[in-house]
Formats: sequence, structure tokens, C-alpha cells
Amino acid sequence: MSAATRRLTTAQALVRFLAAQYTERDGVRRRLIAGTWGIFGHGNVAGIGQALVEYAEVMPYHQGRNEQSMVHAAVGHARQLNRLSAQAVTTSIGPGATNLVTGAALATINRLPVLLLPGDYFASHAADPLLQQLEHPVEADVSVNDTLRPVSRYFDRITRPEALIPSALNAMRVLADPAETGAVTLALPQDVQAEAYDWPEEFFSERVWYVRRPAPDPVELSAAVTAVRSARRPLIIAGGGVHHSEAEEALRALADATGIPVASTQAGKGSLRHDHPADLGGIGHTGTAVSDDLARTADLVIGVGTRYTDFTTASGTLFQHPDVRFLNLNITGFDAHKLAARTLVCDARTGLEQLAQALAGYRVDAAYEAEYRTGKERWEQVVEDAFRAADEHAVPTQTQVLGVLDATVGDDDVVINAAGSLPGDLHKLWRSRGPRQYHLEYGYSCMGYEIPAAIGVQQAAPGTPVWALVGDGTYLMMPTEIVTAVQERLPVKVVLIQNHGYASIGGLSESVGGERFGTAYRHRAADGTFTGAPLPVDLAANAASLGMDVLRAKTVRELRHALAEARTSDRPTCVYVETDPAPTAPPAEAWWDVPVAEVAARESAVAARERYEAQLAARRRHLSS
Repeated sequence: MSAATRRLTTAQALVRFLAAQYTERDGVRRRLIAGTWGIFGHGNVAGIGQALVEYAEVMPYHQGRNEQSMVHAAVGHARQLNRLSAQAVTTSIGPGATNLVTGAALATINRLPVLLLPGDYFASHAADPLLQQLEHPVEADVSVNDTLRPVSRYFDRITRPEALIPSALNAMRVLADPAETGAVTLALPQDVQAEAYDWPEEFFSERVWYVRRPAPDPVELSAAVTAVRSARRPLIIAGGGVHHSEAEEALRALADATGIPVASTQAGKGSLRHDHPADLGGIGHTGTAVSDDLARTADLVIGVGTRYTDFTTASGTLFQHPDVRFLNLNITGFDAHKLAARTLVCDARTGLEQLAQALAGYRVDAAYEAEYRTGKERWEQVVEDAFRAADEHAVPTQTQVLGVLDATVGDDDVVINAAGSLPGDLHKLWRSRGPRQYHLEYGYSCMGYEIPAAIGVQQAAPGTPVWALVGDGTYLMMPTEIVTAVQERLPVKVVLIQNHGYASIGGLSESVGGERFGTAYRHRAADGTFTGAPLPVDLAANAASLGMDVLRAKTVRELRHALAEARTSDRPTCVYVETDPAPTAPPAEAWWDVPVAEVAARESAVAARERYEAQLAARRRHLSS
């Protein structure tokens, strides 16, 4: 080997390269790839697996139990660290690789970085077909990894060792780019992983990827200031981009100076503390009454770092002012142009700071400020009523579980959820006290996300109490990473709520004429319906069998003690509680479009269609800028 090269296998070179990559923003430097998750099989055991052993001192390895879960853990890690650090995930070919697809979609939809390294077929086709290989009769270069193309922000198959150099650099560029980030896939044919090559030493040099904070264009900023100054009822919608940019203080300063109220998406909740006078809580289908009432009458909606999903816009029915206009501050032009908006394409923190400076002296009308503060006070009473438990010895409702948890957690605790009925209750009711406390994955709303994500967050924030809130439905999807938490000695806390079925979809099914079909966990009755007794399943015993400490709580009082004990535990701990199924959460304040059967014989579906058509009349296409 010459002085300028180093002879390594492709897999060894990749691991050495990844260990030397860093991000830097605002003078703070982090490892770009902080560690690698892996489950090994014949597609990666002799390549990436051997390389991780070879360079264990520079690349931490974490053992997972399910490939999808490993991606969720990596996503939780990246989100906790504001996308400035990511993790890699390596799998075998075949089912190991295809199990990545759901996690990759979640990462890309939520704009969160993760590096995927699935094994692939022999590039040489020496063994063809090999075990687990998908054969395509007219496209010999297709493998199951091609399923990752549409859910990846960058994809390449490394069919020659030297092809890794430009591809690895492009992969890091995308992972560190705040506008382009998401899942990045480098498919690695197993023979190429093990092939040796003389690599230039420069490939392994420390490299820093600076995460930019682009400023707004002066013309766009001027137009934005004009739009705000001419508005009588402006409303800010804070999305996940506020957190990713660490723009919470800039948003607070703007709200303090101007009095413009702030509502939040699921990803943006916590951008302001719940007790800030301008914080109105969640917006949209699962929003608060005060947020949605103001949204209907707002003449200027200022979106900051939001994608405007249908939950936020109430499927296009929320913003009803006849002259409503939109101003979108977003680091991606794709999102900034939604709803025919005026645009500020820039970093959230930089844009908010410059907007606040340009708006010096502007403040909303005092009557408008008094109006939303009164609405906020009314909603606070709704929250208190939902959280309050009149009888400490009664079985708690789901909202009372949240109330007890709210009284238990500290400002820096992290509460994680993703699917079921809990996201709606949390968006309406949770009182966020810190920018990282509320961790809701609702871009993909993926059941099974919570426990592995809690592991990733705990890795990113050691010493911070991390709570995974799961219903029985989502727990049954993916509980196996409990073993990983035990193995890694990560004291995550799982709050397992048992209500014997899919509560959220059950309610939705009933509202759209589906009559709760297939949504309860019950024995099949003699007539074929699922109306028998609840299944004799003990999920607490299951969690204990996987190595968790389990605390069972039957009453509000027992729950209060169990949560307090779990918070101080240094071991993975599950608090198990069966809830009173009576609905206690406030009803939806805005619509959500789930199409209903246009023709049906059953009365429930006919009535649901009539309600559906009445709601459709309120939908608008926002086309004026």
C-alpha cells in the first residue's frame, strides 16, 4: 500500500468514513453518524458485520430485534438532537431489507435523517439466484431494495468499490441538509462489501458538514412585513421546523413583541410553553377550540416550518375567512409554496428573528388579543375538567391517565406517542413545558414507533426521563425492542394503556358507518361477530417476560404512585393500567375527510354519508396570494 492509499474492504472503508463525519451548526459540533444498529444475516454479516468488529473503537454498535424498530430508534435519536446527528441501520438482504421500508417512509415524511445500509445481491451475479433474491424476468438489476427508492431522499446501489466514494459523500450531504434530509439508502451487494480496494487516505479525513441557516430574500421579507402589517387577525402555525431549527426563543420573542397568537401542529407543539399568553395549543382536527375558532376567522395565516397536513387544515375546511391569505416561512420551497402562499424560504430561526426586527412597533389590536386570551382561559378549564379525577380510588379514564402523567413529569422529560386515540387527546390537552417534552410522530402515525423511539431518545439524552405512551394495539405491533432497552440498560418508561382494541379507529369506524367492525380485541361469538368477552391476554406479564420491571395500577391513586416510582427507576419500567373506556376527551373541533360509502343498505352508512356531504360543502381551494 502506498503512502497515499489504504487497502480495505468496501465495508471497512465505509465504516471508517462514517466515523469521521461531523455536523456543525452555531459552533456546536456533533458526530453525524453516532452509531450503527444492525441485525446480521448472509447479506451483511461478512461485510458490514466484520467491519463493525474491526473498528468497534470508532463506531458504536447497537443490537436490534426488528429492522423496522431499528429505524424508529434512529429516528427518535435524530429528532431529539434536532437532526444534527443520525444513526445508521444495517440489515441482511431479503426480509431484513424490506422491513426497513416502513421506517424509511416515516423518516422521510417527517424530514428526519437516517442512513440505511441493506445487503444486496451479488454484483457479479456469480451466485444467481441466491437465497432471498427477487428475480425479475426483464430487469436483472432489480432487487427488493428498490422498494426503498420512493421512500428515500437519496438511493444508490454500490456495484463497484470505487463507486462508494461519490455516493458516500452525497449521502452525507443529504443527511446534513436541513431542506433535503430524510432516509438515505446505500444498497450494498454482499460481494462488493467484502472486496478490497486501495482507498485514498483523504476519504478517511475528518469532514465537517456545516448545517446552514439561510436568511430570507430581502424582497420576500419586505412583502411578508407588508402582509403582516395589513392583517387584522393574523395567526401563526408552528410546525416541526421550529424545533429542528431551535427557533423556539425567536418565536417567543416575536409573539411577545407583536401579540400574534401561536397554534401548533403535532410536530410543532411545545414551540411555546403552554402557559405563554399567546400559546393556543394544537390546531386542526385534533386542535383546541380557541385555535380552531381563530383559524376560521384569521385573515393571515403564518405557517412556520409546517407541511400543512390534512389534520392541520381540517382537510381544507378550517380557514374560512373570505379574504384569508397565507405567509409560509419554511426552509424548503416545496412547503413554503403550499396554499398559494407568500413565501419566506429560509431557516426558521433566522427568518423569525429578521421578521421580528422588521416588524418593530407592530402589535395586534388589543381587542383581538383579549379575545384569544379569553378563549385560552376557557380551554384551560376544559383541560382541567378532563384531567381531574374526582375519586382517587376509581379506575382512571385515558384523559385522567394523561392528567396524572402531566403532574408527574418534569419540564425536561420526553413523552413519546404516535398512533391510536392518544395523539388526539395529547394534541388537545397536553401542557408542554419544554421544547423537547412533546414527541409525537404524526407524519406517518406509525403504530409500534413509541418503544424503539424511546430507546433512540434515551441514547441521545442520557439521564432524561423518557416515556413511551402506548395503547394495547400499538404495543402488540412491536414490543420486542423492550429486550434492547434491557440489554442496553436504558431506563425507558413505558405507560401501557389497556382498552382491549383499536379505540381510535373504532370511533372513526362508527362515525363513517363502519359500525366498529374489526376494531375490538374480543372472542368471536357464535354468529361470527367479535362481540364476545375480552381476550385473556396479559400484556403486563408479556412486558415482564421481556425483562421490564412492571408496576400494575388499578386506580388513579395507584397510578400516581406507579408513575412516580417509574420516573426515578434506573431500569426499564412499565406502568400497566386498564382504563375506563368511557370517552372523556373533548370532541373534535374541526373536520377530517375520511370518504364514506356513497351507496349502502345499512342505515348507519347512509346517515354517515349525509353528514359527510354536509361537511364537504365547507372545503376551499386556497388559490389567492
